[in-house]
Amino acid sequence: MTMRTISLALIFSALAAGPVAAQAPPLGKLEIKAFQPIPKTKTAVQLNVDTALGRHLRGEVMGRLARRGNEVGFSGGNVMNMDVSYLDLGGGGSDGNSATIGGQPGYAPPSSNPRPELPSNRVLRRDLIDIPKSKSTLRITLQLYNATTGKVIWGATASCATDGTAAVERVGDSMVEAIFKDADHSHVGDAGCPL
Repeated sequence: MTMRTISLALIFSALAAGPVAAQAPPLGKLEIKAFQPIPKTKTAVQLNVDTALGRHLRGEVMGRLARRGNEVGFSGGNVMNMDVSYLDLGGGGSDGNSATIGGQPGYAPPSSNPRPELPSNRVLRRDLIDIPKSKSTLRITLQLYNATTGKVIWGATASCATDGTAAVERVGDSMVEAIFKDADHSHVGDAGCPL
């Protein structure tokens, strides 16, 4: 065998044996991977990106954990990383004609951390003007790590379509409720999208 053949065999065997990158469930679905039930120890919920929407939904997650019997906080114990991503395809308005890249998103109140301004390029396909615009998307990803070992012990991902910025918090609240409805068992199910 040549060195090239051996190298390729090692690469392919490593790819087959190693963990495959997790794929998100389809829009409107949630996926929970419970390697073990969420322990009743103290859990710190940390946002990957600090936004007003993220802070609101972190409060909902902390409330759900507290109702389960967990002591919750911003530090100490196990760590739950939370990622909230909102893709506003309508540009914050119902007509979608004001969509630009850059600046604060439409749902961000004045107290949000400022975002750097990018060039304001219009986001509009000229050949699809008469076709209705796609809905905006909200995705919530939670991963719970063991504080001492650093091992992921629980994870959840959910996504829903939203009708603009006015309903995004309500959609997020419904998604958090659906995640914690049966949080201790691995499954794929409905994300609780209200629309």
